[in-house]
Amino acid sequence: MGEWANLRMGKFANSQIRKFNIYLNYPGGGGQPYDQGEITFDGKTVKVTKVKKQDGAVWHWIEGDLPPLGAQIHGQIDWDRRYKLMRTHTAMHILCGVIWRDYGAQVTGGNMEPLKGRMDFEFETMRKELVAEIEKNINVEVEAARSVSWRVLPREEAFQIPDLIRTKINLLPPAIQQVRIVEIEGLDLQADGGTHVANTREVGRIKVVGYKSKGRINKRIQVEIVN
Repeated sequence: MGEWANLRMGKFANSQIRKFNIYLNYPGGGGQPYDQGEITFDGKTVKVTKVKKQDGAVWHWIEGDLPPLGAQIHGQIDWDRRYKLMRTHTAMHILCGVIWRDYGAQVTGGNMEPLKGRMDFEFETMRKELVAEIEKNINVEVEAARSVSWRVLPREEAFQIPDLIRTKINLLPPAIQQVRIVEIEGLDLQADGGTHVANTREVGRIKVVGYKSKGRINKRIQVEIVN
């Protein structure tokens, strides 16, 4: 929850989009969906149904009347949804960390929704026994209560961290000169711009609910958080 002030006009694709110079909603990225919530102004409350960062601005899709230019507004994130996404995003990093540590397989893609997601890895084979082993090991890391932290580093300094190479940090656009690093202590280190919990135990139990082949060296693992 936070205060957004000094509404700023911009170029709008339609009448239901606004751009703010102060915002709290996560606009999506790295496989994590955008935040939702609501804003209040002049005694009215309207829903924010979508948030997107584009051309250096963060655009809010609003369901209802638009705030007038210069309005004092109060924004509230849908915290239940956001916290589920935070837990899910950290779960994805636990999965990545365990698979890299135990099998040396890189991530090739991923996506998530609240309390469920999927990741693709450079595995040649995937079988039931291996999936059961992965599920066991990721939940060991949940219960280990590892701390989760982040920091921002200059691009060149970030490039010197060997573990970040596996996350394909070299694919970052040259214009990005500051790299946000998310670390699960003793397990995972990635360039990442998303939101996370502070401790792996906050994630809850992770269950592998499916797996499939997406190519000769590309296997998908689907997970859900069950508590």
